[in-house]
Amino acid sequence: MSGSVDDTYTESQVIMTAVKIIAPFTLTYGLFMTFHGGDAPGGGFQGGTIVGVTVLMIAFAFGIEPTRQWLRNSFITGIVTGGVVIFGAIGLAMVALGGRFLEFTMLKEVFHIKPKWGLEAVEIGGISLIVSGVIISLFFTMAAGFTPERPSGTGGIGGGNADEGPDSPNAEVSDDD
Repeated sequence: MSGSVDDTYTESQVIMTAVKIIAPFTLTYGLFMTFHGGDAPGGGFQGGTIVGVTVLMIAFAFGIEPTRQWLRNSFITGIVTGGVVIFGAIGLAMVALGGRFLEFTMLKEVFHIKPKWGLEAVEIGGISLIVSGVIISLFFTMAAGFTPERPSGTGGIGGGNADEGPDSPNAEVSDDD
């Protein structure tokens, strides 16, 4: 490779147009699965997965780096952290009400509301945010490992230094062995 950069992103008007048309529907379907998961097939995990994959679809169509800049790392981290905090807070609230962690029957005993609402809050506010954020962050993390500067995907690990033997902690691992 004499200085050439292999850019794996190729702009396709067909794919970009298809994603512009399909993405709102997949996002809506993911939200539907999340919000109606207690009463119908689906739930926070399935809905969060569909929402996360919608973002991946946008990244494939419009480029990974522009999508990564659009969804800053702090935003994705905030989504995952917020989901964990909501999940934990709801579970600990049940403990504070005198029950066990995530024992939603305490809602009926203390507030006279259906225990189902506690489960809905965990599914919508906790699990769906965690799942969608983790899917997006894993995708961006894997995509960051394969850049023109690091084509092996090792992320800069392994130097390939001629002075280092095969047992050196910095020796590069190869699949050819």
